[in-house]
Amino acid sequence: MESTLDESRFPQEVALGEGGSVQIRMMTPADRDAVLAFANNLPQEDLLFLRRDITDAAVVDDWMASLATDSTYSLVAYDGETLAGYASVNRNTAPWTRRVGEIRVNVGPDYRGKGLGRNLTSEIFDLARSLGLKKLMAHMTTDQAGAQAAFRRLGFVPEALLADYVEDRNGVSRDLVIMSYDVDGLSDQMAEPLRI
Repeated sequence: MESTLDESRFPQEVALGEGGSVQIRMMTPADRDAVLAFANNLPQEDLLFLRRDITDAAVVDDWMASLATDSTYSLVAYDGETLAGYASVNRNTAPWTRRVGEIRVNVGPDYRGKGLGRNLTSEIFDLARSLGLKKLMAHMTTDQAGAQAAFRRLGFVPEALLADYVEDRNGVSRDLVIMSYDVDGLSDQMAEPLRI
């Protein structure tokens, strides 16, 4: 799949609700230590549901390496020197699923409820569209009702419920909800990039 990614939009300053702002830019391997610090400051209940254990330096190193392969594109949001959140779109390189991307968004506790998650999601949507992706997927457990509600507001719909499909860090099995978003379905109706 040919990439038409326009990185000239970044960095950009984004105002947050309740005052303050963050800078959103493309992630680079130089963000490695900030990602580890971000992960180590997440509440334990947040860590239960991460698709990757980003408290593990080797896992973060793999993430940083994937940035160079065009299989992962990630955005970071900084408040000064502090990583406030990130968003990623991960592409499968298998020919039969190369048009599908999985998005992941994570915002630090101090930045929740201020619009950062919506901004990161909007930017990752635009980025996914510029890559030519046709369908976006999001995976979450049934326990993550807030995340499901947020994705529903963005137009994602449930596609599947897989019983006892995932196991959290404590060894407890949980059901997995797979939600999807049809990029073409929205882009056919929009002249401008998605802004949430």
